[in-house]
Amino acid sequence: MSEHDDSTDSAETAVVTGANSGLGFEVTKGLAERGTHVVMACRSTERGEAAKREIEAEIPEASLEVHELDLADLDSVAAFAEWFASAYDELDVLCNNAGVMAIPRKETAQGFETQFGVNHLGHFALTARLLPVLEQTPGESRVVTQSSVAHRNGEIDFDDLQGERSYSAWGAYGQSKLANVLFGYELDRRLRSADASVESIVCHPGWAATNLQFRGPQQSGSQLRLWMMKLANAVIAQSAERGAEPMLYAATDPSVEGGDFIGPDGFRNMRGSPEVQESSERSYDVDLAQRLWEVSEELTGVSFDRPLLAAT
Repeated sequence: MSEHDDSTDSAETAVVTGANSGLGFEVTKGLAERGTHVVMACRSTERGEAAKREIEAEIPEASLEVHELDLADLDSVAAFAEWFASAYDELDVLCNNAGVMAIPRKETAQGFETQFGVNHLGHFALTARLLPVLEQTPGESRVVTQSSVAHRNGEIDFDDLQGERSYSAWGAYGQSKLANVLFGYELDRRLRSADASVESIVCHPGWAATNLQFRGPQQSGSQLRLWMMKLANAVIAQSAERGAEPMLYAATDPSVEGGDFIGPDGFRNMRGSPEVQESSERSYDVDLAQRLWEVSEELTGVSFDRPLLAAT
């Protein structure tokens, strides 16, 4: 690290997207408890600073830094990565956590459907831009990408990726979450082929009670859906703290390997303790993953073009 005090020089460094609330907040807190220096990458730095103060009140020794990152704007992604590479020499863990769920159709700054743009394309571009720092980190570094059990119902509609002709809020969410798994696995295959020291792992939280479930109903004005989500959170969901455990396990446990899929071990993988699981049959389709990778590079204008990650 080049611009930070000596107290963080020996600590591992992590970036957590969406660190100010929900699962990202709990992942940040869990990493801070382990002595990791965490860069809290947040769309709102005001909310990020409030979350930072809350964690510091509970963990006085926490080493945290807040920096702006809006995954719905690829210019913001580029600016964050440029700042990080100038401020830090190492990155042990990149937690691709932030996301939106089942919202009415909107578009990102570059005109992508928001769920696909934020959940997949923003993190795809961020990973590409931070990969050089991950590569130069001593020892093994990790990219951990948050998916969802909803990936099992997801399909990649290359003829209408942005939902311009036909849009389903849950369909678009499932597509974006399947894209997360396909990307995580394809990244792992390319890293392994290059004998790289970076591992790519995918995880999901099961059903965790966070504000994520409420944003879709609130934005669509559906009181019925809002009531149903609140009921499901009360009856089915585990806490956000428990929901963060698969990502923390994927980020820190030495037994985890690149290409693993981590999720809760309980009923229908909705709750419980983290374990290695199988993802959907579709998520292991190598041709589908490679096509998504190529399309993602084209859409974002960000290329994993170094020899390390040439197509396998």
